[in-house]
Amino acid sequence: MSRPDENEPAVDPVASPADAALGVDALTRTFGEVVAVDDVSLGVPEGELRAIIGPNGAGKTTLFNCIMGTLSPTEGEVYLSGTAITDEPEERRPHMGMARSFQSNQLFTDQTVLENIRVVVQTTQQGAFSLDLFRSHYDVGRERAIQIAEVVGLTGDLEAEAKNLPHGEQRRLGIAMALATDPDVLLLDEPTSGMSPGATTQTAELIEEIHDERGLTVVLIEHDMDVVLSISDRITVLDRGNVIATGPPDAVRENQAVQDAYLGGMREEL
Repeated sequence: MSRPDENEPAVDPVASPADAALGVDALTRTFGEVVAVDDVSLGVPEGELRAIIGPNGAGKTTLFNCIMGTLSPTEGEVYLSGTAITDEPEERRPHMGMARSFQSNQLFTDQTVLENIRVVVQTTQQGAFSLDLFRSHYDVGRERAIQIAEVVGLTGDLEAEAKNLPHGEQRRLGIAMALATDPDVLLLDEPTSGMSPGATTQTAELIEEIHDERGLTVVLIEHDMDVVLSISDRITVLDRGNVIATGPPDAVRENQAVQDAYLGGMREEL
């Protein structure tokens, strides 16, 4: 077999979309004449930690929104553990084993850390959300919520209101709420955004621990290349809505197409 040209984009050799823990096949999303995601196919094997990177405007968040059902793809399919879920509503997907980390503005800001996690635990158990879950006589899910808070390092803040947490701890709470749905596939959208270097390191270590100890399939969008290169099994690179490379960190870092897409602006970081 001849050695592939080092300037050619890396090709994902592992999982076809329909056979993967998480897959998209020929997925396209347009907004009028703007093509945000253009015929993207990828398969993330069970238990892999996959990073999705790319320049601003590459289509990363649009891809995530199509995967989670926040947006409907214009064309193509989304698969979860081999089942097409393209037409499933967004609210059904957490019950099917997929979760996305909450942004800080999606927290119940006037509720405590414990209540934020507990209400997701109980919503998952009963299959529907209700404001009645915040009433004090509900105590179902409390023990499970405390266990999840311990996983993300928030046991010292159980009674703190979410709005009073530092930014980094709010992001940890978002991850905890995603874990409270007991997912098989966890999507993290820029989990270290806006964090200090120290908090970024701690969060990267937390993601690694969650992945390794729970065997979750984790897919994250991340701009911090130190985080991406240090914790990812594989990296998929988007540019202008297209996949231009997928492979292990070292191969992607040296890939000429990836370097060209970043126009040298992130070449030192890569």
